[in-house]
Amino acid sequence: MFHWRSAEEQRCTDSPRSQSPNNYRFRSAEAGTDPKVEEAHRKQGRGIERRMAPQQPLSSGFGAQTTAREVIGDRRLDGATAIVTGGYAGIGLETTRVLAAAGAKVIVPARDLAKATAALANLANVTIDEVDLGVPATIDAFAARFGDRPLHLLINNAGIMAAPLSRDARGLESQLAVNHVGHFRLFARLVPALRRAQGARVVALSSRGHVRSAFDFEDPNFEHRPYDKMTAYGQSKTANVLFAVEADRRYQRDGIRAFALHPGAILETDLARNYDPEEFKLVVERARRISSFKTVEQGAATTIWCATSPQLEGMGGVYCENCEIAKVKTEGDDGVRPYAIDPAIAQRLWLWSERWL
Repeated sequence: MFHWRSAEEQRCTDSPRSQSPNNYRFRSAEAGTDPKVEEAHRKQGRGIERRMAPQQPLSSGFGAQTTAREVIGDRRLDGATAIVTGGYAGIGLETTRVLAAAGAKVIVPARDLAKATAALANLANVTIDEVDLGVPATIDAFAARFGDRPLHLLINNAGIMAAPLSRDARGLESQLAVNHVGHFRLFARLVPALRRAQGARVVALSSRGHVRSAFDFEDPNFEHRPYDKMTAYGQSKTANVLFAVEADRRYQRDGIRAFALHPGAILETDLARNYDPEEFKLVVERARRISSFKTVEQGAATTIWCATSPQLEGMGGVYCENCEIAKVKTEGDDGVRPYAIDPAIAQRLWLWSERWL
């Protein structure tokens, strides 16, 4: 079992209001679902009751303005290995910086090796490898190169947004292919490494954009319905949340816990590169009406909280925002929609996703 210790007296200040011992380890839940019952439910297409943390705020003591470095404090990650997809730009780069500074060995899978090399050149404890989440063979090759090392943190940070309609060689709509299916494949290939850690966390970066769309099982690739780039983005982000719900249910007995999160609205990233200037101006105006923008340092905070906080020990399968477990809401622009955390829908999406392996 990997222990996450602070630098001073093996304790950390995880929130402004409380101190907790940081002889920290990720632990699996107690009893899980009987495998025979699970298989029967799989065949019948039924949902399975899960033991998971309730989707209710914890009063973490942090908030929207908290930075990633404030979240991790003096906590040390020496001996831990982390993978951060897209960890060379935007909030992914800040995530890489913070984890590496805390002593973790960080591997950054990158599609653009030149850009990644330039961004990460001066960082210790960081290595770069080649992966294109839209190309399955590169994912499989990366997992093979990773080998039999234990993996303590898998952070599915990379993504695309508002892309014009395109499909990969398999027929998958591009945002769904990269944001969900690519990360699903990466996780599936790395499950043995996550098990070997004897305590691991998987963090899926979703978005407030999930409120735009549930997952459309009838036409996920827009072969029949009119294509809308933000509906497609919203569907892929809903898939990220559902992935965390089902991954946590399936693998918590192996010591693997999964979380999904909304990082916040951040201007200083490449995520909005598909907008034309006038369209982007409207998007920014709308975002300002909903909430204030975050800096990159603030945008990475919830990722670091989900990945390392002792406050989440023994928990998983929840959607977080602003360094807090979000509320379930059926309207408004914050919180998580019920369809994104529904265990039956999560199981159905998992079975759908397995077809692409």
